[in-house]
Formats: sequence, structure tokens, C-alpha cells
Amino acid sequence: MARFELKLPKMGESVAEATITSWLKEVGDTIELDEAIVEIATDKVDSEVPSEVEGTLIEVLFEKDDVVAVGATIAVIETEEVESNLVSPVENEIPEFKEESSILEIEKTIEKATGTITSPITKVSESGKFYSPLVRSIAKEENIAVEELARIEGSGKEGRVTKKDIIMKYPRQNRYR
Repeated sequence: MARFELKLPKMGESVAEATITSWLKEVGDTIELDEAIVEIATDKVDSEVPSEVEGTLIEVLFEKDDVVAVGATIAVIETEEVESNLVSPVENEIPEFKEESSILEIEKTIEKATGTITSPITKVSESGKFYSPLVRSIAKEENIAVEELARIEGSGKEGRVTKKDIIMKYPRQNRYR
């Protein structure tokens, strides 16, 4: 028996994270090859993550509504394959050497960004409203405070704020048309 780490796949060049919206399988469930295990939502699309192997789901590492970075292990599947066949191609890659100037540039960008951050917009507000990664991203880029976002009446499922709601509320400053 071998353990296979299911990772959150890369879904586009600019997508860095996704929110887990629901688990389609539970610990102990048998999983077929290419069977959907979890539903996720990103800034751009909602999707299902299929299994790359057959086996039994033995561990779930994130809960519903958790935000997960692309490439992070989200679940562990026990298989009957030989472990050497399950080595992920990512594990075999040699990390690139980054030049010192690139590191300094990134550090300057981080310093600049740190100075402009007010209060971060979380996926669920104090009032219990859920904000999708896309809505949070737009609010951050447009400098819309959490308090202002909370005052927007959402037209989405269960009163959620959508991209359209933000565009309607802030038409002049919004670039997402």
C-alpha cells in the first residue's frame, strides 16, 4: 500500500489560491481514477478536483471554506500501487536559483504593499457574509474597506456580494467591466 498526496492543481497563470466549497468524498470512501473528490472556487472559476489514482480517501487536510494555495496537499489517498509509481513530477523538479536583484525587488514590493494594507477582507465577515475570492480581490484592488463591502446588498446565492454588485455600487472606480 502506498500513500498519494492529492494536491490543489494549477488552474491558470494568475490563480494562486482557491476556496474549498464542498467535499464530495469523505474519509474512508473508495475513489476511482478521475472521480471528483472536492469542489473549489477561484477568482475566475468554480471547479471540481478529480483523483489522479484509485484508492481510499484516508485523510482530508482542509475543511469547507478554507482557502488553499495552489500546489498544497489537500488530501491523502491510500492506493495499492507501488510507491515508486506515485512520485509526483513536481517533487522531481530542481528549484530555480533566483538572482539577488529579483529578491530585493520582491522585498521592496512587499514593503510598499505592507504600508497600504488596512484591514484585510476575510472570506466570512463578522456579520456572517461570505465573500468569494474574486470579490475580495476586487475590493482589495479598488481599496474598498470591509465596512463598505458589508453595506453592499448582495444579489448572489444567500445574499452574497457578486462582482456585478461591486460594479453597480462603484461604477467609476471599477475596472472589471
